[in-house]
Amino acid sequence: MSAEQVHRTTHDVEIAAPAAVVYGLISDAVRWPLFFPPNVHVEQLESDGTDERLRMWATANGTVKSWTSRRRLDSARRRIDFRQEVPAAPLTGMGGSWIVEERGEAASRLVLLHDFTVGEDRPEDVEWVERATDTNSRAELDRVKDLAERRPQLDALVLSFEDSVRVEGPAGPVYDFLYRVGDWPRLVPHVDRLDLTEDAPGVQVMAMDTRTADGSVHTTESIRVCFPDTGRIVYKQTATPALMDAHTGAWSVVPDETGVTVTSRHDVVLREEAVTRVLGADATVEQARRYVREALGRNSTATLNLARQHAESALATR
Repeated sequence: MSAEQVHRTTHDVEIAAPAAVVYGLISDAVRWPLFFPPNVHVEQLESDGTDERLRMWATANGTVKSWTSRRRLDSARRRIDFRQEVPAAPLTGMGGSWIVEERGEAASRLVLLHDFTVGEDRPEDVEWVERATDTNSRAELDRVKDLAERRPQLDALVLSFEDSVRVEGPAGPVYDFLYRVGDWPRLVPHVDRLDLTEDAPGVQVMAMDTRTADGSVHTTESIRVCFPDTGRIVYKQTATPALMDAHTGAWSVVPDETGVTVTSRHDVVLREEAVTRVLGADATVEQARRYVREALGRNSTATLNLARQHAESALATR
């Protein structure tokens, strides 16, 4: 790293929330995909409470990048230092720090530092990384500020739930059905349209039109990361319906001695200001929670049942 020019950036934001609340948000990296716009998925590979190793997927200038990072968490100083083990091109090195500065009982300043190098210090690559770092850092800091300042309301706006079906058949056809999302418009009745690209194996970028029970059509955009070895597909919606500020989820296929359990998980942050606009002047957040739960659960359960039929049909034709 010493033989290459080290570029440094600094971003910061003032937050009307206690430093402990801010630190809690940045320390829980596994939750970042639900809370931070650039982050698609985070896998915690190792952790002892202080040092952790993460595999991360995020968007950078409109493309999906993945890397492995090590982080050291210092809760006493409210500081997190990070360093990428295997940076994504064009980077040859990337690291930095999150620093939370206390500004009183209910105020703080969050500073995000980056240092990076690129191969041969090519100007176009330096500019690309600086632009991506600036865009993502500002998005993350703005999001931390928003979440921390409305922390008392956040619990009511976040909901997580699962739906499962039992399959009397092998895991392979079930996973295959969920993976081949490009075929869903002809196989899944509530999917009207789906555009799919998969430039890197197992990383799918898609735009989908889905029809709800009342006949309305919602357009969403998502990024999916597929793990065939463990029977999982995780995703993040990058363009959500009006009621949802954020939506992440996962499909999991878990075999046992007699069959397969297939589960769809959803994690959602509701968009509070859209509740009355979408559901009516007297609508409440609790009604929005029920509405989203029923709508997402209905569609995911229908897809799970179709995956079950696909697998059981494949078994019957053997």
